[in-house]
Amino acid sequence: MSGSASRGTTPQSEEWWRGAAIYQVYLRSFADGNGDGTGDLAGLRGRLPYLADLGVNAIWLNPWYPSPMADGGYDVADYRNIEPVFGTLAEAEKLIEEAHALGIRIIVDVVPNHGSDHHAWFQEALAAGPGSEARERFWFRRGNGDAPPNGWQSIFGGPAWTRVPDGEWYLHLFAPEQPDFNWTSPAVREEFLDVLRFWFDRGVDGIRIDSAAVLVKDLDSVEESYTDHDGVHEIYREWRRVCDTYSARILIGEVWLPDQERFARYLRPDELHTAFNFDFMSSAWEAGALRRAIDMTLATHVPLGAPATWVLSNHDVARPVTRYGRADTSWDNGDRKDGAPSDLELGRRRARAAALLAMALPGGVYVYQGEELGLPEVEDIPGDLREDPMWHRSGHTVPGRDGCRVPLPWSGAEPPFGYSTGEPWLPQPAGWKDLTVEAQQADPGSMLSLYRAALRVRRERLGDGTLTWLPSGDGVLAFTRDSGVTCVVNLGPDPVRLPPHESVLLASGPLDGDLLPADTTAWLV
Repeated sequence: MSGSASRGTTPQSEEWWRGAAIYQVYLRSFADGNGDGTGDLAGLRGRLPYLADLGVNAIWLNPWYPSPMADGGYDVADYRNIEPVFGTLAEAEKLIEEAHALGIRIIVDVVPNHGSDHHAWFQEALAAGPGSEARERFWFRRGNGDAPPNGWQSIFGGPAWTRVPDGEWYLHLFAPEQPDFNWTSPAVREEFLDVLRFWFDRGVDGIRIDSAAVLVKDLDSVEESYTDHDGVHEIYREWRRVCDTYSARILIGEVWLPDQERFARYLRPDELHTAFNFDFMSSAWEAGALRRAIDMTLATHVPLGAPATWVLSNHDVARPVTRYGRADTSWDNGDRKDGAPSDLELGRRRARAAALLAMALPGGVYVYQGEELGLPEVEDIPGDLREDPMWHRSGHTVPGRDGCRVPLPWSGAEPPFGYSTGEPWLPQPAGWKDLTVEAQQADPGSMLSLYRAALRVRRERLGDGTLTWLPSGDGVLAFTRDSGVTCVVNLGPDPVRLPPHESVLLASGPLDGDLLPADTTAWLV
């Protein structure tokens, strides 16, 4: 069956992504190689053997471009270079080469909806003035008197328009430091096609497209009209034509859409190869909700021949250990008003079970850095250290996403836990001494050991393919994969009997003979 390639295969293997395990690196928080407290390329290059041993097929890096960091690097000032704090373009090319030597592919983030207000084009537009060709690359408009052109609100809170000294306003769906590009401009379209070529020419294996559904706008609409306009598909058909001139390269969309029929259009054979599946990540820890998300995802992807993707966390949502320990187990980005503490023991048990469920499903799986260590959300970051624009734009009422971006603990008994020789850009909890890579390496019961074992089995027996649901009681999910592996998840309160089997390949927690305890997953043959 087609699935993830084994380590040592060349990065040119066709359709490697269909069953790949992809590890998300938030570079700023992964590993610091020069001691300034910020993660960098040197740190990542030094930890590539760790990722190879973990058993992943590819790395997806959040934006690594020059940026003022108004939004963690998603405000890009130059799409063809590397942020100096992270390193150099030459180092990035070295990283790609070294990763390929270990059989690990590289996926980079491209942000096409908006750039930075430091981007040369935007600075040129400000200087050129109203009516200039330079301003046509963005959404500059006259206002209604002293009011903005329309009432659109930023996704980060507050107005989506900012006024410049000459009186015109520019659109920014996110922070004011992130002006939106105008995709009706031929210059914008050609620029990003060239950006794709630039990175593909350097050996990058895939492009993750940030905010992929919001590029095309209708400013004349009374309602906020910027999500999923039909015109966006011609943009990605152009991108696909460029991508297909290279061997075994892929396009991955960040597409948040409730309508599965509309979502499916992005996965047509001449558009994106895959798109993030947020329905699964958004589901509560409840059998019916997860079954519906899995069925809906497969019903969308299978007819198109596109592999599904399974995601439990990323740099935008609260970490699973914390999320699953709450009464409301659906995802959030830190916008919690109840203040109720999380039961981390319960959350950790459920997160282990969720990991085995996600890895058993057909398609690709994403692992966000620190997920394999069972890191909890850091909820007590001092306000003066928080950087997420959600925190600032909400008037300090929404904590935002910094809590899942705290630097990783590698070794030692106290911060900075081997992450750096300097002070990390966000503080690490002292309690993380028991969660370091070093502490978990030799513990067969650790989260890290579970992930390593699961990724190894997945590489050999799971990945791409189909599943067949098995009869199961309330609160239980059970299915068999193409290779004969059966996955059983008990989301109910009471132990349940396992189906007939010869042996247990892996379990997320201790079994009681043939009984599967609550909040536990088992892989059987």
